[in-house]
Amino acid sequence: MQEEIWKDVPNYEGLYQVSNLGSVKSLQRKIFDKKGNLHYIKKEKILSLINNGNDYFFNSLSKEYKIKKYFTHQLVAMAFLNHVPNRYKFVVDHIDGNPKNNNLNNLQVVTQSVNIIKANKRKCYTSSKYKGVCYDKSRCKWLASATRFGKTIYLGRFKTEEEAYNKYLQFNK
Repeated sequence: MQEEIWKDVPNYEGLYQVSNLGSVKSLQRKIFDKKGNLHYIKKEKILSLINNGNDYFFNSLSKEYKIKKYFTHQLVAMAFLNHVPNRYKFVVDHIDGNPKNNNLNNLQVVTQSVNIIKANKRKCYTSSKYKGVCYDKSRCKWLASATRFGKTIYLGRFKTEEEAYNKYLQFNK
């Protein structure tokens, strides 16, 4: 069994910690009101993981009366992989493709384009005889996509392989 190691969440030192196993906790601290009076003492607590509806967990962290939401995998990567969230230049990838597995051993920082390529490979279990087309088994449809300036552009899902390829050809005229 893997040992759980806790580290401070960057920019939330003394307030929150995250573990290499993907748990997040709020640390014990004194909470003051806006006038500086002691309001209460908050006890240390493991935070509940909230599912965003797409199987990604997030946590809400508060500091100086402001609340910010972070995906749990981002918090792990920030603390253990020195990841700095920077929109879509570098992203945190789940190596096994399971967004619920936020164990440090399952996370890596990659470029957005690498992440998209991996996601497409997971979706498309059957390749096509046509360029730019693959079968999306999860939706039972043919997926057409193209690449422009290093970015993948989704052209749609189609009932037949030929329809998907025709869309790909139209896009590349």
